[in-house]
Amino acid sequence: MDINTALRAFVRTVEKGSVTGAARDLAISQPAVTKHLRNLERHVNARLLERSSKTVRPTAHGMTLYEVSRNALASIDAAMEGVRRDMGEIEGNLRVHAPSCLGAQHLHGMIMLFQDDHPAVTVDLVLDNRNVDLIYENFDLAVRYGKIVSQEVIARRIGWIQRILVASPDYIKRAGPIETLERIAECDMVATTTIFSPRDSLTLCHGDDTIEINVRPVLKTNSAQVLTTSLLAGRGIGPAQVNLVSRELAEGLLVRVLPDYAVKPTEVFLTYPSTKFMRPVVRAFTDFIVPKLRSVEGITT
Repeated sequence: MDINTALRAFVRTVEKGSVTGAARDLAISQPAVTKHLRNLERHVNARLLERSSKTVRPTAHGMTLYEVSRNALASIDAAMEGVRRDMGEIEGNLRVHAPSCLGAQHLHGMIMLFQDDHPAVTVDLVLDNRNVDLIYENFDLAVRYGKIVSQEVIARRIGWIQRILVASPDYIKRAGPIETLERIAECDMVATTTIFSPRDSLTLCHGDDTIEINVRPVLKTNSAQVLTTSLLAGRGIGPAQVNLVSRELAEGLLVRVLPDYAVKPTEVFLTYPSTKFMRPVVRAFTDFIVPKLRSVEGITT
């Protein structure tokens, strides 16, 4: 029995809660994972997993083995990558998650620059607007917006995402001057789904003061591209991340509405499961990407 492979199959089965999920992550067949698990239980002479029709859970013995094995395997991976790093090469696979707007607009280019410096690094970049479970979904790093509540996540603060109200010149020409908060409430608004309160109000900042205003959303979307396209098409005004529309503002395709007001900013973090056994490729990428993200226009520290 290959104890290393068997333990990796066991650890991913516990983390995914299923043999199918473990097989998918390990890129091997489901029967192969089952065989590794069966051989491991035979080797330790104990039942390690309780199986039902819907899930797989560790027994008490299994949980003990999982905690020790997970740390040990991570330590081994880090040590082996450390030797390669000492020989002058950073290599390995990185699995990274980020919001689609920041990921497509900025993070993707930064990753390519990192790979230019370290050609032996491969990256799985997943972009969507949700919070992921780093361990369950096997991510090394994730960019997250908002307060971090998980006790198992290490968070490195990047800064604040700045948002402003913008519209196309064509929309302002049709709607007329927008110079008061009352006019904002009368205008059509397009925005991402997470920016409004449940009662369709928007929080604006004026200096140290915050103001809640009721708005009239005509389009809510989870896509930054849809948001930008709708604003450029003159479908309304909308709160947009500065980093997302800086080029359009510079070219006059969008203009800022009520420049004395800003949308309440959102804190952004780089998160990872643990620093104790951080692989060299993860550490190198983290040190590379944090200052890059902090330099993005519209992210303030």
